[in-house]
Parts: sequence; C-alpha cells; structure tokens
Amino acid sequence: MQQRKFLITGATGKTGVHVVNNLLEAGHAVRAMVRAEDARSASLRAAGAEVVVGDLLDHDDLIRATSGVTGAYLCYPVSPGFIQGTAYFADAARRAGLEVVVEMSQISARENAKSHAARDHWIAERVLDWSGVPTIHVRPTFFSEWLIFPWVRDTIVNEGQITLPYGAGRHAPIAAVDQARFIATVLAQPSGHIGKRYELCGPVELDYHGIADEIGKVIDRKIVYRPGTLDEYRAHLQKYDLPEFAIQHFIEVAVDYQNGVFKGTDSIIEQVTGKVPQTVETFIRAHRERFPA
Repeated sequence: MQQRKFLITGATGKTGVHVVNNLLEAGHAVRAMVRAEDARSASLRAAGAEVVVGDLLDHDDLIRATSGVTGAYLCYPVSPGFIQGTAYFADAARRAGLEVVVEMSQISARENAKSHAARDHWIAERVLDWSGVPTIHVRPTFFSEWLIFPWVRDTIVNEGQITLPYGAGRHAPIAAVDQARFIATVLAQPSGHIGKRYELCGPVELDYHGIADEIGKVIDRKIVYRPGTLDEYRAHLQKYDLPEFAIQHFIEVAVDYQNGVFKGTDSIIEQVTGKVPQTVETFIRAHRERFPA
C-alpha cells in the first residue's frame, strides 16, 4: 500500500486516537491535531505522529494543518460552531487538494432534527458536499462508550439500574475502536467510498432491558432498565455540569431513540475491515474496571 499522510482532528478523542494508531500501524504518516499539549498528545507523539496544536474554529490553523496531507478525518465535539468549523475546514481542504475527507456525523443528522447538534451535522454534511471536497460521511448510532459515561455508569454502579427516557427503542451499540478501524481503512483506500454515507452500528441490536442484562452478566450483578421521563433526565444531566447545548442534544435524541432513529445493525464495518464489531458483552468485558463491585 502506498504511504500517505493524513490529518486527524480530535486526535485525542474516542475515535481519533484509534484512527491515528491504525494509520501508523499501516505504515502511513499522521498529523494529529489537538487542542492542547498534554499526556494524551505526548502519547500520540511517542507512537510516531506529528502533533500540531490547533482549533477547528480557526481558519488559519486549519490551513496550516491541511497543508501537505493527502486526506483527513474531521471530528467535532457536541458543541456549537460545527457549521462554521466545517466551512473553514472545507476551504482549507480545497486549497490543500485533499483526496479524501472522512467526516464524523451522527445517525440522527437530518433536516428536521430537533437537536441543534444533529441539525448542525446535517448542514455540515451539505457544506462539505457543496464544497466539492471528496468526502465520506459516517453516521454512528450511540457509541458503546455511552455506557461508561458518568451520567449512565453512575446509576449502574450505585443503583443497579439504567435510568434513561428511551422507552422501548433499540440500537446496536458501536465501539469507538471499531469505528476507527473503518475510518482508517476508507481513508487509506477511499476508492468506491467517496460521496457515500455510512450508518455505523454494532452487530447486535438490543433494547435497554437487553443491554442491562448483558452488563449484568459481565459484572455478575442484577442490572435493570427503568425508563425515566425527559424531565427526570434533564435534572439528572444537569448534576454533571454539562453545557446546555449538550443537554438539549441528549434530550432530543432520546425522543429520536424512542422513535427508532438509532436502530440498525452492522452492514459495512465487517465487510470493509474483515472484522466483526464488538458486542455489548465484549465491550463491557474490556472496560470491566469501570464497574466495581
């Protein structure tokens, strides 16, 4: 395989760090864009990545970051500003003549989304398409990592239950490491993927009763799912000092979840990478230390 150089934004994030490592292991050069120097960026540098500090909302930073690379992964947090950042990024990518961009979107991205973040992702997809930059959009369902976020994990550990307003909705949780393997593969081998949108899901679709059962089997404890209300959920999220933008997103995608927006199972990751994504059981076993007795 011909060696290329790739820019990975959000390089210390849940998918970014694994994309960096996958590309390095495949023999490619990697420029890892981070918000600040810390132990995580030092680890990427030690692994062989070129680390640059920059801001996705700074046009000059993006022009510098995209210079001299052949492809890039664009990943933005659940925060305001993604449309502006995408416009800056698209301009920088055009100037640099990038051959491929993989953009992290979300399965709930659509024109009529009530979540501000989800609608921003839908608009961001349009901006990249209008720009003419060769782009692959990935739209994951809920990450498996959702189960170890404090506002979910704490009730599992402290109360033996999952309390979410998700009703009888279903999804197949997808681990960041499996998404990253797919992202790295299509960055390095984009032929046949440019212009496509891929929903990334795990291999087994479950409701939250089933997810609770899977967690319980691994940690050897009875875990139950108790559907909560949206008002209870908002009050719970506020205890974690989350910004209102994120809370509004979590509330609206809970409604989407009830309505089946997040459903589906893997149809592309195994096909492209040759490896089946992790199940909930496999993921929880890999993070067993997060669930003390």
